[in-house]
Amino acid sequence: MTRKTSPRLITLILMTAATTLSLNMFLPSLPAIAAEFGVAYGTVTLAIGGYLAMTAVLALVIGPLSDRLGRRPVAIGAIAVFVLASLGCLLAQSWPLFLACRLAQGTMVSGYILAGAVVRDTRDQTDAASLLGYIAGAMAIAPLLGPMVGGLMLDLFGWRSNFALYAGLGLILLAAVLIDLAETKSPPVTKPPRSGALLRLPVFWSYAGTVALSTCAFYAFLAGAPLVAAKTYGLSGAELGIALGSITAGFMTGSFTGARLGPRYGPDRMMLSGRLIAILGLAAGLVIVQIWPSAPLALFATTIFIGLGNGLTTPTANAGAMSVRPDLAGTASGVTGSLTVGLGAVATTGAGLILTLSPSATTLLTILIALKSASLVTAILAWRGSPISSR
Repeated sequence: MTRKTSPRLITLILMTAATTLSLNMFLPSLPAIAAEFGVAYGTVTLAIGGYLAMTAVLALVIGPLSDRLGRRPVAIGAIAVFVLASLGCLLAQSWPLFLACRLAQGTMVSGYILAGAVVRDTRDQTDAASLLGYIAGAMAIAPLLGPMVGGLMLDLFGWRSNFALYAGLGLILLAAVLIDLAETKSPPVTKPPRSGALLRLPVFWSYAGTVALSTCAFYAFLAGAPLVAAKTYGLSGAELGIALGSITAGFMTGSFTGARLGPRYGPDRMMLSGRLIAILGLAAGLVIVQIWPSAPLALFATTIFIGLGNGLTTPTANAGAMSVRPDLAGTASGVTGSLTVGLGAVATTGAGLILTLSPSATTLLTILIALKSASLVTAILAWRGSPISSR
């Protein structure tokens, strides 16, 4: 494959990390925002749930739009909207205006979608999977640092400072894109293909389902682990934070390992290896918690395999989804991202409901194994290129 001009790795990392930071950096400020606008805490969580719903919708728009108009103009427009929306949140004097601007910040989902599409535009499937692994491993620090930085800004300058920082970071990213991101989407020689040409292919849904179901286990863990930690182990907030962070450490390890080994063994083997490692690790945990039911390490030392397996699987499955129809890589990235958010919301809600009735490590691990097993099925279908029966 002849490689087109690719942006620097740091630009792609910043685009991807910005998507995560736009979600989690301001989370410590939620109580202060609720107090400022005189709304219930439950209402202010719309700034999270509504934002996620908005990103799921926007992903379905941004991906196909970038296939038709190009990656560069869509990236510039989306980041510019994010900057203006951040300033709107900073200056908002009412809850409805704040929420409207917060939802408009959802355009930053473009960072994740377009970075993946740019990688696929400029690399073949194997090299794209490797590069996406490096990007994922490097940007995994964003979920750790984001809330820490946001909490510090809250303590020093108040909650509005988070949105001033969002605007500033958006401007920096906009400058990086303007300077470094050349257009990577090849102009079509004929009429651009329609998205249906991709969506009718079962192998695409196999890859996209693997990404989404792999990530669902992570969401379910985040939803259920705090409850299990409190009810079963009595962990403090700091101890729980360390336990939750172990998954990120596993994800970084898996991402960098997959990036290094993928070119040698092939992206599909990395994808399948990640599913097997996650299932076997969690199955071992299920046995261990029966033997030492009161030891938190019995749970959290094995759930690290969620991160390790996802680090091996999600970059390679993402690359696979965008390689089914490389001319529709933007659409593939957008649909995969939207599916991931949608199924993640279902997994989070479902895990929360089940664990409310039975808040035990055994229940949590059973849920996680079920989700990982489903992702193994879709990974096998993607590997074989087999159709998924619609009947």
